[in-house]
Amino acid sequence: MKILVTGGTGYIGSHTVVELQAKGFDVIIVDDLSNSHITVLDKIEEISSIRPEFEQFNLADVTKTKEFFNRHHNIMGIIHFAAHKAVGESVENPLMYYQNNIFSLINIMQNMKDKNIQNLVFSSSCTVYGQPAELPVSENSPIQKALSPYGNTKQIAEDIIQDTCKAYDTNAVMLRYFNPIGAHKSALIGELPLGVPNNLVPFITQTAIGIRKQLSVFGDNYNTADGTAIRDYIHVVDLAQAHVVAIDRMVNKKQKKKVEIFNLGTGNGFSVLEVIRSFEKVSGEKLNYKIVNRREGDVEQVYADTKFANDELGWKAKKTLDNMMESAWNWELALKEKI
Repeated sequence: MKILVTGGTGYIGSHTVVELQAKGFDVIIVDDLSNSHITVLDKIEEISSIRPEFEQFNLADVTKTKEFFNRHHNIMGIIHFAAHKAVGESVENPLMYYQNNIFSLINIMQNMKDKNIQNLVFSSSCTVYGQPAELPVSENSPIQKALSPYGNTKQIAEDIIQDTCKAYDTNAVMLRYFNPIGAHKSALIGELPLGVPNNLVPFITQTAIGIRKQLSVFGDNYNTADGTAIRDYIHVVDLAQAHVVAIDRMVNKKQKKKVEIFNLGTGNGFSVLEVIRSFEKVSGEKLNYKIVNRREGDVEQVYADTKFANDELGWKAKKTLDNMMESAWNWELALKEKI
């Protein structure tokens, strides 16, 4: 059972490849390496003793994508991660986000239709909910106007998937996940953004180890207990395992409708300052941070109602915030040893 993992050398993609291979799936990765390293393939092989097939190109390229699908005839399903994913960057460069994130999905779904590939697991996001009117957020919560071009690309992508599955013999599971953090227990793979991190946890660990001088906390005047923004943080391995459950559900034709949607989170909201305190506790490091102005596009607080995913998929996030921060720090320490 060959599974195409787009963006498979990326943060979530690489952890998912490891979990897929552990469950006996054959994996082929397509990634343009715009935000990842080719050496991730070596690390995947070191963990799993299996080196996945790999091709490097951008899936927004119509010709190269078609050529790829013409060469590969035995793909049972696709897990689509490949996308730009930084809220702040999307506000500054919206056309790059629309061009990359939307065109790549259209190309994939066109080739799924042409080659009769029926199963798509889509990497969606809690950003589709915008600033929700009620918390926790369930799959039935209304979709609010997106607060960033990144969030809007996820909303548009979900519409494209719904319409395509309705018209053709295509099925999808859309996984709306919250904030993945942490790293594999081996410390061989983890979150390694190119350049300055856009996400909180790698900025925390890079600040603690001396790569960054100071962490900026964007706003302390939100309507939350300590004034900082609240998110539902989920360990990347818990998240990766949910993707394996989803693709297995599709391959074995256990879906109950053509498009299914699941929230993937822990159901717990933690503030930025709570994340910092957890890191300081597990690492023994005192973090240098300062409060700055809010960042455009950021939601005040969001966390998941995970009951549907827990009940229907038989999946539940297991790891605690301290587990997540400890694994992220071990990953950062391992990176330092290699320099």
